Amino acid sequence: MQKPAEYHKSLITRGCLPRDGGSGPGPLPPGRLVVSYTSVGPRTRATVRGELDLNAGRQLHPALHRALTGSAEGLDLDLSRLDFCDCAGLNVLLDLRRQALRQHKTLTVSAAGPAVGRLLDLIGARELLTDPGARSGRP
Repeated sequence: MQKPAEYHKSLITRGCLPRDGGSGPGPLPPGRLVVSYTSVGPRTRATVRGELDLNAGRQLHPALHRALTGSAEGLDLDLSRLDFCDCAGLNVLLDLRRQALRQHKTLTVSAAGPAVGRLLDLIGARELLTDPGARSGRP
């Protein structure tokens, strides 16, 4: 029998996603996570795809911290292809926001899928992670 820790190992891929969005057009296998980075002027845009759970968060956390630190003004997260996010994943986002504030930068969620958007709404974190200029529309 496969151990849960082995089943839910996450894969974080740096760099650009292939045109098909990563590992084919369909959803990633359970417990997998792919992140790609793009510099857009003084900001870094990170696109996260897959599932953000405890194991994935442990790997994603330092990678996103490095991306934030390496940017001049902050980090924009596209979470529209994130199929799942639990409390551990949410903790990664909130910790990133704290780090951004300490560095006098911003962290924004530029897009969120239904699962992540609902989680942000339920705990009241959407306003913390949304660009003030974009609050009229939902990310």
